Amino acid sequence: MHLTPNKLLLLLLGAGLATTASADLDPFTTDGCSAFPDGTTEQQQLWHNCCVVHDLAYWQGGSRLDRKEADQALEDCVANVGEPMIANLMLAGVTVGGTPYLPTRFRWGYGWPYLRGYKVLSVEEVEEVHKKSADALKTVQDHAAGEYASQPQ
Repeated sequence: MHLTPNKLLLLLLGAGLATTASADLDPFTTDGCSAFPDGTTEQQQLWHNCCVVHDLAYWQGGSRLDRKEADQALEDCVANVGEPMIANLMLAGVTVGGTPYLPTRFRWGYGWPYLRGYKVLSVEEVEEVHKKSADALKTVQDHAAGEYASQPQ
């Protein structure tokens, strides 16, 4: 069989589409605030829940706007527990370190195979996210409810 450049291109595109279509979302994982403390020395889990919710957004990935909103939500959450300076520092860290183009365990879209980049989730992918995150979301919500209930008002 003689492969012309057009046939080779079609073959490669078909292989890429097959790989993309069969790419599965890994189960949700979180390490809290990754390479950053989860709280102060006095309150060691002070903003831990903020990071877990942020990890959930990073695990599923999505568009650049989705990432910007997730990063802003992290900053707001940490500021709302009384640490606006830490919130600014964390925002700077995730802005630089959360790029989807580095092969880190905390990159944007880390639940999907590496080099997905910024890509709006398809309907099928959203369904997969919902399936695989239902238990994780319940755990996050239960933990957050207990944590926020104990925070001083």
